[in-house]
Amino acid sequence: MKKLFVGTLFAALALTACGTDDTADTTKENGGSGTEEAVTLTVGASNVPHAEILEQAQPLLEEQGIDLKIDTYQDYIFPNEDLDAGRIDANYFQHIPYLESQMADHGYDFVNAGGIHIEPIGVYSKEYASLDELPDGAVILMSNSIPDHGRILSMLEVEGLITLEEGIDKTIAEISNIVDNPKNLEFDTEYEAALLVQMFEAGEGDAVLINSNYAIDAGISPLEDSIALEDSDSPYVNVIAVQAGEEDSEAIQKLVEVLRSEEIQQFILDEWGGAVVPVEE
Repeated sequence: MKKLFVGTLFAALALTACGTDDTADTTKENGGSGTEEAVTLTVGASNVPHAEILEQAQPLLEEQGIDLKIDTYQDYIFPNEDLDAGRIDANYFQHIPYLESQMADHGYDFVNAGGIHIEPIGVYSKEYASLDELPDGAVILMSNSIPDHGRILSMLEVEGLITLEEGIDKTIAEISNIVDNPKNLEFDTEYEAALLVQMFEAGEGDAVLINSNYAIDAGISPLEDSIALEDSDSPYVNVIAVQAGEEDSEAIQKLVEVLRSEEIQQFILDEWGGAVVPVEE
């Protein structure tokens, strides 16, 4: 009986050892754990609409094994500083001319991983119901962000308020490039973009140029409250920016793919009704 017990015990230990080996093989195939772990992707974004769009993308990305974390920002400076420092994996708040100017000014080695949407910039006024009503010498408040100046001046030219130098690259136009200003408009570029909503609410200036993300965040409707709105075919596409070399990573490619998906594009249209316009590429 003693020999039989020892033999049985030896067989049991052998089976246990075999089972342990099988488990180890499975663990190795799954990257070192019994189940595949989600990849964490941290993206910095403006509150509206960027963070809200990302929130809609979270469950779609989760299905693809990506745990999307969203860090929100109230300004246009820190998202790029944090991306450069590696505190976030990508950011989603800026259009292409701003991204390019930031790289030129600060030496950032960033890449545009893909365009997602356009936010038409709007003209707002507490006193006047149209651009035609603006008086001679009207004061126009606009962002102190140089990359926005060409965009704003191009819009005002389309509206017939000013004329820019012929042949100039209008994406980089400055106030000094205005050659005709029949209403003698005065341009005040003292304020950061985030403060322009407050200036509008306080009744400062005759007209204020406000980026749609700030307007929407303050409960202002670009479609209903503006007296003029930039064309939706604007080249100022908001993009996913990453450090150079990361644009080809699987997680970033999946992020862009999901943000361009029909589901997210339809959400953008339904949520903002044309105040934010999705792009396909």
